[in-house]
Amino acid sequence: MSKFLNDFKNRPIYKNLTEQIIDTTSDEKLLQVVFDNLSQKLPTSYTEEEEYETVQGWNKSRQAIYMIWILESEVNNGGYNQFYANSSGQYSRYLPGALKLVGADRLADLTQRANNVFEKETNKHNENQDGAPTDLSQSYGANLFKRFDDEFYELAEVDSLSQIQVDFIRNHKEKFIDK
Repeated sequence: MSKFLNDFKNRPIYKNLTEQIIDTTSDEKLLQVVFDNLSQKLPTSYTEEEEYETVQGWNKSRQAIYMIWILESEVNNGGYNQFYANSSGQYSRYLPGALKLVGADRLADLTQRANNVFEKETNKHNENQDGAPTDLSQSYGANLFKRFDDEFYELAEVDSLSQIQVDFIRNHKEKFIDK
């Protein structure tokens, strides 16, 4: 385990991504390399609004990989409930299109359905959320999104969301290369 953590901590992070880097990076590491590269393009210290503006300035392919990474991280950590409660929720309306762009159609449909529930129930959801971790965890008991969380975990595994993204990056590498 410590070797894994050491390797992760000491991984190369590329400010400029080249075709050679993409071509020589293994599938297992490519998504991390691209996300790290995109993270390098964010301001050093940024607000939610500055992150959003920066990401919106990228091409659709870069936006898709970044937003999908954020969605997957949030859902795996605390479900769609956490995704919507945190600043990551600012990307919710873009994610169905981002998932479709990379070829994750079933996850795009799932995320759109979760978005629809969120929009319909947003007032009720916000009554359970004031930003305090205890309130967020208390809302899990009546979590409107549990069925979506379970479906996400299953689809991400069965459809191999990571491999879908890796294939997309390899097939559209010109969209990720820094000129």
